Amino acid sequence: MQYGICNLSIVPLRVEPSDACELVSQVLYGELFKVLEQRKSWSRIRLAFDKYEGWIDNKQYLEITEDNYKNITQQQPILSSDLIEYVQDENDQLYTIPIGSSLNGLELLNHTHDGNSIALKQDKTNLIKTAFTYLNAPYLWGGKTPFGIDCSGFTQMVYKINGYHLLRDASQQATQGIALSFIEESEPGDLAFFDNSEGHITHVGIIMEDNYIIHAHGKVRIDRLDHSGIYNVDKGMHSHKLRVIKKII
Repeated sequence: MQYGICNLSIVPLRVEPSDACELVSQVLYGELFKVLEQRKSWSRIRLAFDKYEGWIDNKQYLEITEDNYKNITQQQPILSSDLIEYVQDENDQLYTIPIGSSLNGLELLNHTHDGNSIALKQDKTNLIKTAFTYLNAPYLWGGKTPFGIDCSGFTQMVYKINGYHLLRDASQQATQGIALSFIEESEPGDLAFFDNSEGHITHVGIIMEDNYIIHAHGKVRIDRLDHSGIYNVDKGMHSHKLRVIKKII
């Protein structure tokens, strides 16, 4: 088994080994993974954090030893908490990194970082504050950063920055936590899931106070939430049908 670390800011994770193929997620600076299959130009990897799999360009990561991988994955996660920051290498070259990047591999990469970081679990009340950091970020299928993010990438990153673990896709996240019967039972920071006409869960957002929800739809935005689903205040109509509300924390 081979192992790797992302030594660049934001690296695409694709469904097949080609630059033309669908973006399924992104690998942020410092993220660790196992290399399941390696070809001439591409590797199929499994991320350490959420076990998500996909293909990454061999030029966009650094191979590390199994000992390095185990050592870092056993540490308390340290994440960048600035919207955008940079790390510096031994040649004084700068690499920009987005919020939520992992800083546990700095020594291994011989990089330095003098920005703000977060290492301990935060109170549930901090989730909405973090969510507002992404407000107006454009929607991007597979995205995980303020420069482009999808609905489940948004919820995953908000929870991750606060020290909590969510899986990658909305349908996977819906398997976590405890289901609530009514919106009135929810608290700010709980998750609301929405399904399509076939009954498949395709969307997720973070519940706020007073029946509002923050979610990624076109951009990270705030809309009304009622028993039917999300009411888009701009279009004057419901955009998503409510399926279930989950308390993760």
